[in-house]
Amino acid sequence: MGHAVGDVLGLAAGVAVSPLPIVAIILILATPRGRLNGPLFALGWILGLAVLGAIMLAVGGSGGASTHKHPATWVGALKLALGLLLVLVGARQWRRRPADPSQAKLPKWMAAIDRLTPPKILGLGLLLSAANAKNAPLTIAAGASISSAGIPLPQQIGTLAIFVIIASVGVLAPLAVYLLMGERAQSVLSNWRDWATRHNVAVMAVLFFVLGLKLLGDGISILVS
Repeated sequence: MGHAVGDVLGLAAGVAVSPLPIVAIILILATPRGRLNGPLFALGWILGLAVLGAIMLAVGGSGGASTHKHPATWVGALKLALGLLLVLVGARQWRRRPADPSQAKLPKWMAAIDRLTPPKILGLGLLLSAANAKNAPLTIAAGASISSAGIPLPQQIGTLAIFVIIASVGVLAPLAVYLLMGERAQSVLSNWRDWATRHNVAVMAVLFFVLGLKLLGDGISILVS
């Protein structure tokens, strides 16, 4: 299990560093219903990662992801494909980054956050975790790694839980600051929001590229071994 946890730590950290979801929860916390909607968003985020990871564990279990405690060939091919996808998206993101970070703009849908109902906030958390161009491939890759580690199902579930917890640190940190710091949280969260907004594209591009290369290396290693 220790090897499996070590294998997914980097992927979990890549999911945790998600500037737009961090900005989203900070904006949610600034609304009149922030105390309700903030935890709902975080819950949606956690559920999205957990469900997607669990689906991948089920696929890996039924598809023979581990053969004699070694990842199956299709796991290597999957990681290779996911790595190539991330590298290509990262290169596209880097070309689209603003020349002046101060001119970076938030997506238009964020302007409507204060009007979203609690069920929609929950759904937004699910969407930004499980359907995100970076988070979905990384979670799928983590699930594939866990299912191919050759460990019993309870240990697979435990490893997935660790992955989800670490991957959720990025959105849980603003929520913790909001709940624990009271009025002082506003200035802290405002600084976090401004930094994440300015550097979102560059940070995402670097993460796409670095984590894509990692998955490419993992995939090649499995296929040639």
